[in-house]
Amino acid sequence: MRVAIYNFGIQIAAYDDPAVAGFARREPLNFMAAERAEGFIGRSGYEGEPGPASWGVQVFPRFLKENGATSGVSSFSLWRDLESLMAYSYSGVHAEALKHGRNWNTPQKWPPLVLWWMDAADNPLWTDAVRRFEHLHDHGPSPQAFNFKQPFAANGTPIEIDRAEVRNIAARNAAGQKELLSAVQAIPV
Repeated sequence: MRVAIYNFGIQIAAYDDPAVAGFARREPLNFMAAERAEGFIGRSGYEGEPGPASWGVQVFPRFLKENGATSGVSSFSLWRDLESLMAYSYSGVHAEALKHGRNWNTPQKWPPLVLWWMDAADNPLWTDAVRRFEHLHDHGPSPQAFNFKQPFAANGTPIEIDRAEVRNIAARNAAGQKELLSAVQAIPV
């Protein structure tokens, strides 16, 4: 089993607008940090863009149209376990970007992310990710769609994330992210 994460947001301006340039300049460094992080398995790319292949046709949650936007920012990746995903998400390069998110994204009335377990034989698809994201918003955390605050094990039982292991993994990741972290800290917000 592996854990999948999908996140989604709507930015305050188009991707190439100077108002979100801090995000756009950090994004490739975040992808590089993920690739170096312990427990990272892979991520979907985006159709028509260089990088990894897209995991099916990219779709967006209904919140995009409800907010009158034409595009949103989203990512979709696979990880070994919740601890490695949490270590990447809330430390180092990615944490540095998270602290500036309010500068680039509109306030949201939906969850920032959804997590779920996938069998190693299953192919990840954007359509499944968006379905689970909307399910989490509509019904709250469940074994099919959950978050870091209310996580579930692969067998569907509620669990506690091992925070000591998260700290250990984050410390190991820090060495591989040192120059990336210096680079993102030098980028204007």
